[in-house]
Amino acid sequence: MAETKLRLILGDQLNPGHSWFSERRDDIVYVMMEMRQETDYVLHHAQKILAIFAAMRAFAQRLKEAGHRVRYVKIGEPSNRQDLCANLEALARHYGASTFAYQEPDEWRLDAQLQRWCEGPAKAMGLHCSMVSSAHFLTTRSEVQALFQGRAQWLMEHFYRHMRRRHGVLLDARQQPEGGRWNFDADNRKPWVGQPPEPPDWRRPHDHSALWSEIEDAGVRSFGQPCADALPWPLDREEALSHLDAFVARSLPHFGDYQDALSSRASRLFHSLLSFALNTKMLSPLEVIQRVEGAWQAGQVSLSSAEGFIRQILGWREYVRGVYWARMPGYVEGNALGHQAPLPPWFWSGHTRMACVASAIGQSLSQAHAHHIQRLMVIGNLALLAGLSPQALHQWYLGVYIDAFEWVEAPNTLGMSQYADGGLLATKPYVSSAAYLQRMGDHCRHCCYQPKERLGERACPFNALYWDFHLRHEPSLRGNHRLQMVYRQLDRMAPTEQQAIKEKAAQIRRDLDSL
Repeated sequence: MAETKLRLILGDQLNPGHSWFSERRDDIVYVMMEMRQETDYVLHHAQKILAIFAAMRAFAQRLKEAGHRVRYVKIGEPSNRQDLCANLEALARHYGASTFAYQEPDEWRLDAQLQRWCEGPAKAMGLHCSMVSSAHFLTTRSEVQALFQGRAQWLMEHFYRHMRRRHGVLLDARQQPEGGRWNFDADNRKPWVGQPPEPPDWRRPHDHSALWSEIEDAGVRSFGQPCADALPWPLDREEALSHLDAFVARSLPHFGDYQDALSSRASRLFHSLLSFALNTKMLSPLEVIQRVEGAWQAGQVSLSSAEGFIRQILGWREYVRGVYWARMPGYVEGNALGHQAPLPPWFWSGHTRMACVASAIGQSLSQAHAHHIQRLMVIGNLALLAGLSPQALHQWYLGVYIDAFEWVEAPNTLGMSQYADGGLLATKPYVSSAAYLQRMGDHCRHCCYQPKERLGERACPFNALYWDFHLRHEPSLRGNHRLQMVYRQLDRMAPTEQQAIKEKAAQIRRDLDSL
């Protein structure tokens, strides 16, 4: 009888098209685990835990129905040691396994944990270990680092053009960008005033109340609304493909125009909501890119919409993964501006009088999702201006969002949002006063704070914080060529006005809890 081989499938490796599954073999056992190790390393949103576990169970059932041997360890099983390596060691002994294989983990901590186990306890057991590609990404872990070798700043636009050429995406017969431009971002900044209407939510809710009871009974802590009886996230590849079809047909035509818009009347607007399916590998990035490019070629969407969406997948998503692997493990400790303030309690309740912030955080808590402008220019903007700890914010973002896995979340939060890497990703800090928020959204109309006021009791906190941020960090930021206009405006302010701004901002930072 052939010796048993164990193959590990992590909770974000739910790709039924992986080459592993091209043949059914009785000597291979696929191992999947629900573990407190994974629920507890940060405090997670209830929907994130529930959706990943539900999708894992659906994937395990799919493999079993295809004739594969599967050992699925549930969260509440008495034999579950709640630790990846402890479970692997027990299973290897139980099956008398001779070999162990795993797909490349996307998070550094899991990669390091498995390497340590393979080089130590597994080797001592006589277990032969190997790692294979997850067959998902369009670049290797080290490719971005190699491309930017020797450069002080790693500009995404340079990488994006490299990827467009390599994969032949949105290129004409002369291998030049369609429409004569690589980037249509300047065309995609329109506020949304109610028309065209937000399309109905195409997602099908799932009832996973029983699974949620298992999770609670196992003592797993979480926050946010679980929506256990109406979980809206896709749980298998077929469902994810139907979501892709719905997005392309109903939202992509307007995505480009309104991708940066904010609205108190529409939480989804024209965003795809595909990131959970992508980041758990139910969908491949290449098939999403090709589907969107095909819609443009068929005349169903504008070039600016297609390019704007493709840039997020082909450019930004692959780029931040490369940054993550090049800079870990120290990247998550970066704090170039020295910010240390704790998160105010309204990060966990949404109860703040700032209408745009209450909306973005409230939506995050109720839906485990917010679009990129809510994350970057509302929540992240305020956190950076107020001097909140980038590490505390990183852990909150990693826990709250359904699509947040550290490889994609950490560079977005610490680099793009909080400038904690000192400008490796972002050419300037992404901060704004209330003027930007008023231009791109409608929250200011219903807010107790006034967007045009800088001082006084009713002044929007974003305003004084914005100018004070540049005053506080003048030694490191004045030389940034993208901030010359800001500092010219500050230079025109009287010293008394600058001092009033500093005092107002200091008062706001002291009273953050009650804003």
